[in-house]
Amino acid sequence: MKNPDDSFFRGRIRSLKFALRGVWLLITTEHSVMVQFAIAVLMTIIGFVMHLSTVEWMFQFLAIGLVLVAESLNTGIEKLSDFIHPDYHKQIGFIKDISAGAATFAAIIAVIIGLLIYLPKIG
Repeated sequence: MKNPDDSFFRGRIRSLKFALRGVWLLITTEHSVMVQFAIAVLMTIIGFVMHLSTVEWMFQFLAIGLVLVAESLNTGIEKLSDFIHPDYHKQIGFIKDISAGAATFAAIIAVIIGLLIYLPKIG
């Protein structure tokens, strides 16, 4: 909630605090995000071992970011859907499936990017 006494700078600091709390909640409570975050850490370590170029690092981090953002939005949509309609509902299920599909698209693209980066290095 916006505090009318906050200056512009203080408001941005408060917003950052809430955003970092959201990141922490995602990483510590949501299993899908935990798995994707662990994969991101692993791929970062592998990137150092394989001596990625600057461009390869950029693509790898864009892919990691894409997956984490998609998983985070999927989680938010699922939580909101469950809050609005806790019991099973066909349309809510449809919405949640579409949201999960978006996260799956992101994961597939990330795997393709990973293959394009790493296959030439091991082949």
